[in-house]
Amino acid sequence: MGFFNKIKEALVGKSAVTNEKYRAGLDKSSSSFSDKLNALAARYREVDDAYFDELENILIMSDVGVSMVMTIVDEIKKEVRLENIRDTSQINEIIADKMFIIYANDSYMTTKLNYAKEGLTVILMVGVNGAGKTTTIAKLANKIINEDYKSVMLAAGDTFRAGAIDQLSVWADRLHIPCVIGKEGGDPSSVIYDGLKQAKASGVDVLICDTAGRLQNKAGLMKELEKMNRIIGREVADGPQETLLVIDATTGQNGISQAVEFSKITDISGIVLTKMDGTAKGGIVLSIKDKLNIPVKFIGLGEKIDDLQEFDLEAYIYGLCHDLMGE
Repeated sequence: MGFFNKIKEALVGKSAVTNEKYRAGLDKSSSSFSDKLNALAARYREVDDAYFDELENILIMSDVGVSMVMTIVDEIKKEVRLENIRDTSQINEIIADKMFIIYANDSYMTTKLNYAKEGLTVILMVGVNGAGKTTTIAKLANKIINEDYKSVMLAAGDTFRAGAIDQLSVWADRLHIPCVIGKEGGDPSSVIYDGLKQAKASGVDVLICDTAGRLQNKAGLMKELEKMNRIIGREVADGPQETLLVIDATTGQNGISQAVEFSKITDISGIVLTKMDGTAKGGIVLSIKDKLNIPVKFIGLGEKIDDLQEFDLEAYIYGLCHDLMGE
């Protein structure tokens, strides 16, 4: 059975809504990726070194990390030699297959949130301003409430960005959940402390904490996050249970650089990729694996409240390659 057929078979057991969201959300990436690969196959009737050089460029331009591109292309070359493949039209399926295998291999693949066995679960959200962090918090809260059936409280720990507190409060009102706020320009750690006290007192299951996104001031941000982590650790055993980094997929390699810098500042347990529907370079998921080996836990596939999806490798490869499958 070919790889594309295996992917289709794997998707049969998944939610039709999830599959369609991935397909629609990655349509821009799939069209761009497929058009380039199909044009490459049309230019080169036979597999040769020039074909592989252009293939490397296409993958790199799709935001797949350079070292991962080299690994993928090396694996494709081995299979081409082993199977004695000469026709370039046969290679598209091998490309998708190798991307899947290389992402899946040696990976800590869990996309599930790490909930506390008992008591309060704390989720710390980090990321630069403009990545969609506040909106992602609302979408994540909605997901936890409606899919995991847990109660949620928000803490507006980004006291520095103008309007961040109001924006989070508006989302909390829409979701009918409490939001702990402080003064704009005030101490963010005190907001987190108040949030912890109120969440524990009211018996809430999950506290999601917003943080400032001032990566340009790394020393200040590091101290701030260290203080937050100390406070959380004192109040909640093994807290925070998750520290999720929000990255805007449309920023490409700049987003990867942000991820590298944040991983130096604090321990990141998972990545949330926003605005995947807005990029034609869907390979950023592979680039994150290449650079950081931190699991992508969620991806944003649209603007609706339910468009934040748990990351699914099969659905992702299908979404990225469905035009190659002729669908």
